[in-house]
Amino acid sequence: MKKPVASTHFPCKLSVLAALLTGLCAPSQAASPNVVISQIYGGGNNANATYRNDFIELFNKSNASVDVSNWSVHYGSAANTNWASKVTLPAGTTIGAGKYLLIQQQGGTTNGVALPTPDVTSTATNLGASAGRVALVNANVLPDANNTVDMVGYGSATVFEGAAAAPGAPSSNNTTSTLRAAGGCTDTDNNSTDFSTLSPPVARNSSTTANSCGSVTPPAASPIVASCPAFSVVQGIGGSGGLSATDEDSIVTGASITSGAVTGITLGAFTAAGSDGQAGSVNLNVAASVAPGTYALGITFVNNESQSAVCSASVTVQPNAPANLTIMDIQGNGAPSVYNNTVRTVDGVITFKFPGTGYFIQDQNGDGDPTTSDGILVFGSTTSAAVGDLVRVTGTVFEYKPAGQTVSYTEIKDATSVVRLGAGTAITPTNVTMPMDLSSVQGMLVRFPQSLVINSVASLGANGQITLASVRRETPTNRYRPNTPEAIALAAANAIDQIVLDDGIFVQPNPIPFIGADSTVRAGDTVENVVGVVDFGSIGNQDNAYKLQVPSVAGVEIVRRNERTGPPALAAGNVRVASANVLNFFTTFTNGSDVNGATGQGCTLGASTARSNCRGADNMTEFVRQRDKIVNELVALNADIVGLMEIQNNGNGAVSYLVDQMNARVGFGVYASVGLPPATGTDAIRVAMIYKPAVVTPSGVAMSDGDSINNRPPLAHAFKANNNGGKFSVIVNHLKSKGGCPSSGVDADQGDGQACYNAARVKQAQRLATFFIPQVKTASGDDDVLVIGDMNAHGFEDPINVLTSAGFVNELERFNRANGVVYSYNFDSLSAYLDHALASPSLDAQVVGATEWHNNSDEPEVIDYNLDGKSQDLYVNNAYRASDHDPVLVSLNLVGTFADVTASFSQYRSGMAWNRVNNQFTGTLALTNTTAAAITGPFQVEFTGLPAGVTLLNATGVRNGVPYITVSSASVAAGAKLTISTVFSNPSKGAIPYTAIISSGSF
Repeated sequence: MKKPVASTHFPCKLSVLAALLTGLCAPSQAASPNVVISQIYGGGNNANATYRNDFIELFNKSNASVDVSNWSVHYGSAANTNWASKVTLPAGTTIGAGKYLLIQQQGGTTNGVALPTPDVTSTATNLGASAGRVALVNANVLPDANNTVDMVGYGSATVFEGAAAAPGAPSSNNTTSTLRAAGGCTDTDNNSTDFSTLSPPVARNSSTTANSCGSVTPPAASPIVASCPAFSVVQGIGGSGGLSATDEDSIVTGASITSGAVTGITLGAFTAAGSDGQAGSVNLNVAASVAPGTYALGITFVNNESQSAVCSASVTVQPNAPANLTIMDIQGNGAPSVYNNTVRTVDGVITFKFPGTGYFIQDQNGDGDPTTSDGILVFGSTTSAAVGDLVRVTGTVFEYKPAGQTVSYTEIKDATSVVRLGAGTAITPTNVTMPMDLSSVQGMLVRFPQSLVINSVASLGANGQITLASVRRETPTNRYRPNTPEAIALAAANAIDQIVLDDGIFVQPNPIPFIGADSTVRAGDTVENVVGVVDFGSIGNQDNAYKLQVPSVAGVEIVRRNERTGPPALAAGNVRVASANVLNFFTTFTNGSDVNGATGQGCTLGASTARSNCRGADNMTEFVRQRDKIVNELVALNADIVGLMEIQNNGNGAVSYLVDQMNARVGFGVYASVGLPPATGTDAIRVAMIYKPAVVTPSGVAMSDGDSINNRPPLAHAFKANNNGGKFSVIVNHLKSKGGCPSSGVDADQGDGQACYNAARVKQAQRLATFFIPQVKTASGDDDVLVIGDMNAHGFEDPINVLTSAGFVNELERFNRANGVVYSYNFDSLSAYLDHALASPSLDAQVVGATEWHNNSDEPEVIDYNLDGKSQDLYVNNAYRASDHDPVLVSLNLVGTFADVTASFSQYRSGMAWNRVNNQFTGTLALTNTTAAAITGPFQVEFTGLPAGVTLLNATGVRNGVPYITVSSASVAAGAKLTISTVFSNPSKGAIPYTAIISSGSF
């Protein structure tokens, strides 16, 4: 659940942090207070704008350069307390003493002039022209009391330092900027006095002349900064190590050995720096003839301004002691390694390097034994050697076994020596095919020549991972009854048919890898001919698995095999029913505001009403994104009846709002919601139902079962099809979830594949089968019942078995199993369906189609409506990833209680007679059977198209706003005539035209 954010401010330094975090009024800032926000402009490309782009300008008011690598600049609107966007300053970014840094933001090409050359360019932020707030943070994280360097609130901002800076009259805000006084030098921690408006704005970048802040002395010339890392070689083989130096304000031009010279140790050709601040580099070469020992050499670097700097380069020449084992010896053909916890020396070619945490090496030749791995991970060690180099590593053999795992992973840790031996023999990837036990190739460079099917993209945004297998894997209890030999065998097959494609960076990726067309990659797509090193570790869901580390994520070939589609076509019927989990659609937000703009609101859970009970959108911005996706989905489904799960339990408030939004898209009155049932439960969410009045008419009242076993009571309603009077009832359900498991008792996970709370779900299903369904049938007088909803149970689990054992037919199995995996949800990289359509025996014969629309479960979570926790916003206003569940569609061809037989009769209308006494018009309508067979009654004659003000006084009733007369004749023989008397009230005494529609049967 998302954490709510407070909304307040304090008149002191960093009041924004007090508002957002702890209420602490912190007068001091994070490190480097000498860098400040010096200018903000938000009118870019607006009418009469000075510049085409918004910008944020930073200023270093100190007398020394400040490294701002990976700092971040955050923007938030004036009214809200969340931070809507950020810009991360690239690694290597510095701001010179008295210098400026210009960050270009969103804009266009229509109004204003181009900015001076920006130092950083980003389109992440669209600044408010007249109001907003900007925070400078000394890390790539959200602002807090420990890391915020500076904060400016301007205009009507509710968070600021001291008081908000006024940006001038709104009519001129496209031609003014919010400017810190004295060229950026003034910083009294009060935005109101530190800032004024500048018209027109003048943007400054790193090329702008330095500005000295009063007593601050002009910056001294920057020194040469040299880097001479120690390295090792082996006697008789030799090698080299890289040395480098930089100078912020000059060019490094050369290097020489000025002390400790040793015969056989020389400098190679020097590569001069390309410009100020860039690195000059040179290799220190060690000949094979140099004797063993450690040598300290003084290396002097010089620049184009006659400056110099000396660093000490330490070179260790090790005796030529060969490796005492091969990698294959250590790996062995079983686990754990027989050399576990011993120090060993091995040779291998580097096949992959992690950023600062280790690398893989592989034997140049291998042993040809498929049961022993030729590769191994060197963990926690770094080396200047590159991929493709041969190295000799001495370290401790270790069996890495993550908590909760039954298998371990052999690696080398605590390396005491890593020596580059030279260029290695190119490693040819070993061809392997899934499914297989990957332990035999752990640490090896492999190729999968087959098409690997993407099984999950759930961890893509958070961890840069997608799960692959030879097929789309299915949850065993989705196909077989729990604990059967078939289910056990499928679980075992799944266990050896998985490898996780990883981006290898161990942090949230930015940009998100593997994304393709339409800002997505879908489960069901394939990865082709992928090459990488087999790793083992965390896969982002508190689990560990074999992973594939690839040389380049950009080089991975992904083929779109599972294209996005619209709702699937079903056989035509007369009523279309859908089931849709709308993933916590709340019109009250976690920040305590609601869709109507009220604040201080809460959501009800049991006896508690608080904003902490709210789920779903954090604020109005997120809500609009969520709402639009859900409306897109439901409108596209075009169902006549829709059962909804996970909608806010606030009466019919959230449901009515959703209906209004759908009608705004498709037309007034197209959809309506059923009445509120007697019980909606104690959970913060409930089930609901909407329908099309033009297609179906509700019968009776909404029903629910408020028994204590149902934390979310099922909702039922009976309907009649308007076109033929066919009747049936729909029951919407949301059974107990599989999350929040107890550690013991009948509701604990029993290890049978059904997860926890299975016993509770079984009781709910039994109550549904033995009590509520019979109650619904009795109330409607009809046995036709369709049970839909999120049952939180897979296709063959116990709760579903309760209902199918009672005679209900699983329509998704009936219509889809022959086509492969039936699914609406993806969990633990396995596909299955929690969303069901179960028909009573009498209704089953009237079901002509049922399926899922895979617009949600195959899509990555990172493309959903949420704004928080994302390194990259890939949201698109469409119907994809509107929820985590796929909707279910059912097509019914209901047997009617009447049929249109108008075409079987000819019609003759007599003239109208006017009765002056009662002012009524009377006549007759003669209907003649023109067919060769008798037509069975009774008959219903509807009179459509009557003029305004004309009333059929002898009508039997009204259906869908049209009066009708019932003729109880049992039948009309071929050629026989049926005569109907009509009596009208016609105050205008005009003509009485109408169209007669004749139906056989009862309305």
